Amino acid sequence: MENDLATVLTRIAEALERLAPGAPARPDWAAADAFVWEAGTLSLTPVSAVSAVPIDLLRGIDRVRDLLIDNTRRFAAGLPANNTLLWGARGMGKSSLVKAAHASAKADGAPLILIEIHREDIHTLPVLLRHLKAAPDRRFIVFCDDLSFEGEDQSYKSLKAVLEGGIEGRPANVVFYATSNRRHLLPRDMMENERSTAINPGEAVEEKISLSDRFGLWLGFHKCSQDEYLAMCRGYAAHFGIEADAALEAAAIEWTATRGSRSGRVAWQFIQDYAGSLGVRLA
Repeated sequence: MENDLATVLTRIAEALERLAPGAPARPDWAAADAFVWEAGTLSLTPVSAVSAVPIDLLRGIDRVRDLLIDNTRRFAAGLPANNTLLWGARGMGKSSLVKAAHASAKADGAPLILIEIHREDIHTLPVLLRHLKAAPDRRFIVFCDDLSFEGEDQSYKSLKAVLEGGIEGRPANVVFYATSNRRHLLPRDMMENERSTAINPGEAVEEKISLSDRFGLWLGFHKCSQDEYLAMCRGYAAHFGIEADAALEAAAIEWTATRGSRSGRVAWQFIQDYAGSLGVRLA
């Protein structure tokens, strides 16, 4: 009986080993300049071509552009650099600037890789960082676009520990960049709920706000003026060989009226429509 039981247990153990997922393959860092973190398989998928806007086409954000590029180049060179939160008005080039800063540093010959993690996968960030720490000869920007937390989502606590405060902390070869429409990443009603239910309301709210404090560099993006918007449209037009005349400006202003807003994104959408009406291809 004991021999039979041992045989059955051995077969069960072997079956479980076959069902268990194998260790994820080690990424080939030479395969691409950017990767996407796949939380389901705990693996990294290479991106063949990053959808990046040339740095000289990002208008109206000169100060924050220079700050982020400087921070990125210092990090790529092995110098101290800060985790960065790009927050503010939608469509003003936050995520485009992150990708452009990465491309700018890569142009200098830095072994810098961009890793995108989706906001719903933030709880797996510690696993991702262990992958990256195992490649000390490379440097990584971990990028989360449109980062925010809702309701009872507690994954922000994992992010806090990773950025600063955890025992292991952030690896020396990793910096974290995030974009958000919110300066403090958490909605007001979430903070108000904490204030109303906590024994010490002030401390509860402070804990929520302290997440943003983990970012050493805050870069604010604000709505653009009409002159800045038209400068964006003219910049796109010049880049694609379209005449930036009075007709283009009149059409650009009319376009904003239909959209009810002005931003870099609206300028790009206008240029796509305007170029299409002229039969111009955007390469």
